[in-house]
Amino acid sequence: MRGLQERGAVAALKRGGTARLRIVAYALAVIVLVADRVTTSTAEAHLHGVVHLWGPFGLALSFNSGFAFSLFSGRAVIITVLLSVAVAVLAVVVARVRTVPQAVGGGLVLGGAVGNLSERLVSGHHGQVADFITLTHWPTFNLADACVTVGVVVVAITLVLGGAQAQHAKP
Repeated sequence: MRGLQERGAVAALKRGGTARLRIVAYALAVIVLVADRVTTSTAEAHLHGVVHLWGPFGLALSFNSGFAFSLFSGRAVIITVLLSVAVAVLAVVVARVRTVPQAVGGGLVLGGAVGNLSERLVSGHHGQVADFITLTHWPTFNLADACVTVGVVVVAITLVLGGAQAQHAKP
């Protein structure tokens, strides 16, 4: 019964058109933004050393002036300008989502991008972003970074599968 209800909710979203999908995408972006700000503020206030959580996961506060994987470190102003442009473009792209996976992926990417941009602009760390989630063999990151990564993967899979479905649909 539950599976039918879930499929019915997805079908209702599809019937409602792009307006409902935009609401889903933008609502998810706001949720990601709020969650990122809360977790980052909590980490900055209470994380004063390295904390091992479980397996490869841990917490350790660091600051990153660069982009993903600390690329272009030391160029916070340029990155902030580029990120501002990217957020504006993403907001327009998300307004054009046509499927639930696109709305979810777009919302995750937009929310994470806005979260990182807001931190660069108002955190008082001179354009740096607080990173605090550690993995054994991976650079330290934050919730916004994780949402951007998951969102990009969701959108990429949607595009690949959508292209494959379009190929199968051709006569």
